[in-house]
This record gives sequence, C-alpha cells and structure tokens, in this order.
Amino acid sequence: MTEKVVVIYSGGMDSFTVLNRARKDGKEVFALSFNYGQRHVKELECASTVCKELGVNHKVIDISAINQLLAGSSLTDDIDIPEGHYEAENMKSTIVPNRNMILLSLAVAYAVSVGAEQVYYGAHSGDHAIYPDCRPEFVEKMNDVCKIANYESVEIFSPYLTVNKTAILADGIAMGLDYTNTWTCYNGRDKACGKCGACQERLEAFEENNATDPITYE
Repeated sequence: MTEKVVVIYSGGMDSFTVLNRARKDGKEVFALSFNYGQRHVKELECASTVCKELGVNHKVIDISAINQLLAGSSLTDDIDIPEGHYEAENMKSTIVPNRNMILLSLAVAYAVSVGAEQVYYGAHSGDHAIYPDCRPEFVEKMNDVCKIANYESVEIFSPYLTVNKTAILADGIAMGLDYTNTWTCYNGRDKACGKCGACQERLEAFEENNATDPITYE
C-alpha cells in the first residue's frame, strides 16, 4: 500500500519542490494550503493550478480569522514589505508570529484524519537567520511533540532542512520541474517585485544554477 503523506504546500518554489519530492519518493500526497490573510495570496492560485495539473488531492483552508491575534507582520498587516536581502535585519518584519507552529499543528491533525504518517515541511537553511520556526531545533522539537500528541504518531519531515534554496532548485531541476506556476514574491502584485528578500533569494538560486527564472518581474 502506498504511504500517505501531507505536504504543506504554499505555492512557492520550495514547497513546490517538496511536493514533487514526495511524489518522486512514491508517496500518496495530500497537499494542504492555508489562506492566513497573506498579501501574496497569488501563491494559493499557483498551488491550486499545480495540484489540478498533477491530479493531487488538495485542500485550501481559510484561517484568516487568526489575524485578529497575529499582529505586526508586513505579510499580513498594512506595513510596507521591506526590500533587501533575507539576512538583513529589516526582513524580520516579515515574521508572522507562531505561523509555522500553527500550520504544522493543523497539518498533523489532517494527517491523523487521513491516515498519513508524515507531514512534509519545506523549511531550509536560507530561512534560519530570520525565521526561528524554520530552524532545525524548532523542527526537531515539533517532531518530538507530534509523535506523542495523538494516538497516531506523525513525523515532521523536512527534506531540505540543512540546505539552501540553490540546492532545493538544483534538486527540482534534476527532477525536470517547471517553476512557471510558483510564486515567491512577498508583494501581492501581478508581477514579482524582484526587490524583496524572497525575490532576491529566488533570483540568486536560479543564477547559481545557471537557469532562467520563468516568472515575470517588474
């Protein structure tokens, strides 16, 4: 019997690669996307398009009501998205308080309900400087908790936890993936800005892989 897994799928290039890595690993994928009120909601449109094309079971869950509790992030509040590299101090404004713990908890609950033993999570080393909930110690502790939080043990699996976006893209290219239907920019405009930390890191990954980014920039 094919092993079931839940993939937290934002619609970005990292989670797109994770989704396809799970499929490549022979898993039956249940993709799970969240609308938490992010201004770059376009990523959810990309996620839906990809899952339809691949025939992957996909749920998009609206949890935007939690924004009443999660104030102060430029991704969800009326605060300008900072420009500059990911590791710059000003990029801390893009942190959504406790976001990934919330999303992982919901994904684990979904995994239990569908009989999945793993939740694939796309944290990587490029996020470690700014986002505490993408660091190995957080993932390890969440994994410990999720193994005992229910009668059914669920593992948090982060296949790219110790590598950066360049390595993730390299794996995707090796799998023959097309990144046209992925969205990384933190701004919710028609075209990617090319200036925010997310865009800069994405563009660096393509450049370092001697590849051309298929999406359009302003």
